[in-house]
Amino acid sequence: MALTNENRELATAVAELQEDAAVELARQHLADGMDPLVILDLCQKGMVRVGENYEKGRYFIAGLIMAGEIMQRVGELVLPLLNSKATKENLGSIVLGTVEGDIHFIGKDIFKTLVRGYGFTVHDLGVDVPASSFLAAIHEFKPDIVGCSCLISGAYEFMKKTIAFLRKNVPSDLSPRAYIIGGRVDDFLSKKMEEDYWANDAMKGVRLCQEIMNRAR
Repeated sequence: MALTNENRELATAVAELQEDAAVELARQHLADGMDPLVILDLCQKGMVRVGENYEKGRYFIAGLIMAGEIMQRVGELVLPLLNSKATKENLGSIVLGTVEGDIHFIGKDIFKTLVRGYGFTVHDLGVDVPASSFLAAIHEFKPDIVGCSCLISGAYEFMKKTIAFLRKNVPSDLSPRAYIIGGRVDDFLSKKMEEDYWANDAMKGVRLCQEIMNRAR
């Protein structure tokens, strides 16, 4: 989604930890009829910048906590509307988690909320998830898609090892249709992994999941 000046204000307010401004902008967007999914996507764009500032030492743990509070308040506004509009169709199932070595959860949770709104069942393993827990979840839930999130460069190696471990140890009859990595990832990083797809934007991740399941039909 292209950012207009008006939409950019919400992403910027989140990125700059302007709690009251972000909540008021979200409320205004709802009053103007904006799709709740779009509002969450805009907030996610701001959260990506929060993660970048944290990694660069501009923000500290307190900043991450404040960002989480902003997302909680925005969620209180938009999630009831999102849940009321959620499709009843079950498009597929996803096992999702932030990889070992990384405790960031907000971007993962935004994607989880978005993709559930589009009809997917999500089994969220949480954060700092070892490869063995992903494997156990695949055996338990038999997902169509496995999503691994990572926001800090220090955990990239864990993400790479997780995907490699799963490809080696998941039985062929339980093999998911796709492994997707998300967070602070790009095409350059993707070449070092063994995933099938990557997404650095929550809505891009949703579209990928839809495309994967559409091809399976």
